[in-house]
Amino acid sequence: MVQVYLVRHGETLWNAERRLQGQSNSALTEHGEHQARLVARRAKELNITHIISSDLGRTQQTAEIIAAACGLTVTLDPRLRELDMGVLERRLMDSLTVEEEDWRRSLVNGSPDGRIPEGESMLELSNRMHGALNACLELPAGSRPLLVGHGMALGCLISTILGLPAWSERRLRLRNCSISRIDYQESSWLASGWVVETAGDIAHLDAPALDEIQR
Repeated sequence: MVQVYLVRHGETLWNAERRLQGQSNSALTEHGEHQARLVARRAKELNITHIISSDLGRTQQTAEIIAAACGLTVTLDPRLRELDMGVLERRLMDSLTVEEEDWRRSLVNGSPDGRIPEGESMLELSNRMHGALNACLELPAGSRPLLVGHGMALGCLISTILGLPAWSERRLRLRNCSISRIDYQESSWLASGWVVETAGDIAHLDAPALDEIQR
């Protein structure tokens, strides 16, 4: 059995401002750095062997803090990037027009053809995320990798492992620096392949992030 841990990046300035990030970037807040140190302490106890991160700055910053605690280096994989949110990236949520909000909502309300103009579909996101996950099967036997990614991207990955369409209604909340675990296994009572063991664990955190308080 292969165990893979998934961590969402720490709180960013744009999370706190309710600004759409997508594949644009914003640095971690002081609280986000604190969250990363807490999840790093947890990761150190899990005997992690590899730290693999999205190549966006906020995930790299989170991954480097985790890697330092675990005595590891960070490998970057652009397939772990957040959903490309096209023309709405960098925009404040409160500034969106009715039409623009409809574009954004199409990504979370179960619309099969949901997409922000010049952005990415949930199916495209799912395909690259599964590619990054399946690459973990090529690591040496006994590896226990930790992937550092993003809320929409990791949520889509977990939901599709559970058998939901990539564009299904978004009903899984992954808070900043939450930990999830998925296993690749053969079982008499579960479908063969990837299964979800835990999702969105925040027992190691000591305070919510601003983006969660505001939702």
